[in-house]
Amino acid sequence: MIKVVIIEDEAPAANKLKTLLKRHSEEVEVLAVLDSVEESAKWFRHFPAPDLIFMDVQLADGLSLEIFKQASLDAPVIFTTAYDQYMLQAFRNNGIEYLLKPLDEAELRQALAKFRQFCQPKQEAGGWEDKIHQLLQYVQPSGHKERFLVKSGQQLYYVNTADLACLYADGKLVYAIDFAGKKHVMEDNLATIEQQLPVREFYRVSRHLVVHVKSVRRVHPWFSGRLKLDLEPSPAVDLEVSRDRVAGFKEWLGK
Repeated sequence: MIKVVIIEDEAPAANKLKTLLKRHSEEVEVLAVLDSVEESAKWFRHFPAPDLIFMDVQLADGLSLEIFKQASLDAPVIFTTAYDQYMLQAFRNNGIEYLLKPLDEAELRQALAKFRQFCQPKQEAGGWEDKIHQLLQYVQPSGHKERFLVKSGQQLYYVNTADLACLYADGKLVYAIDFAGKKHVMEDNLATIEQQLPVREFYRVSRHLVVHVKSVRRVHPWFSGRLKLDLEPSPAVDLEVSRDRVAGFKEWLGK
């Protein structure tokens, strides 16, 4: 049984996560749902650490990263957030995965699989500290990929990362469009590729689309607080910035 604590200040998001966890596995037991830095720090000072923590980054009374300064957390953390600018800090604080909201069930399943693969019971050799170190090497490789290997029929070739204008998911496939307008079929899923891209040049504007800053020509206000993009070259997909990623996108674009 995996004993889990959820730190989330939005009740609908917490309930959705509990539902997804229950749907995925009957081996998950939610010990507590905490909604603030203060309440979380108090809980961890009085109760044994769970096997796994799901933690939103931005809580009503501050960043959840403050919890690590107020209490001893001896457990791996899967961060769930609408913002990607805290990714490095997350992995420096027990983070084993960083899931962007709204949560995707397939990505949650992969995160739990990663937890099972890397995090053994505390009594086994190495302990959590060594396991977290292994995870950091796995999810946070030094630097980004300078090129990606692509397969076309029976032949292999590579495309330089700097030449990619955007990447998008269409069903089970991920395509990349280079600045010459050529389409490439990528081998990995979008989440895996995103982790290998330089964050100053690329931004994931929605669940299905990652853009290079040089491909963004114009940004338009859109319905319900979203943004609409003009990209060059432009893929034949929805070019909206998700509402929960607008703030982060603006900050990234203005760097």
